Amino acid sequence: MTDERTSQSEDHSGANSRQRAIDAYGERITGTLGEAPLIALAGGIAAGALIAALLPRTQAEARAIRPTARRVKDSARAAFQAAKDTGTERLNELGINRDKGEETIRSLLQGVTDAAKASGQAALDAARKG
Repeated sequence: MTDERTSQSEDHSGANSRQRAIDAYGERITGTLGEAPLIALAGGIAAGALIAALLPRTQAEARAIRPTARRVKDSARAAFQAAKDTGTERLNELGINRDKGEETIRSLLQGVTDAAKASGQAALDAARKG
């Protein structure tokens, strides 16, 4: 009888410790989600996008999505072009353009080459004197 009670007590304490571990894990996840809800949202969106990408698209979905996809693509293309034009215009106002960039790179490379030649010559002169 005592052995039976001990066994039941051990089973009961094992179940309690498992339940406590499960509860602690749940609290930890809840705390993490509470601290970083945007990360949880981004993870959920990414998981949904992955699932959607893996599922085949039906013809009805393709017909329904085509006009919206075309508008989104056109809007994205227009936004990219506007950003590119504005950025190019602003860089030109500042005097930063392709010609200026090429000139700067040539000047930099010439400076590096001159420094390397001078260093090499100084080393050669020091070796001859030494």
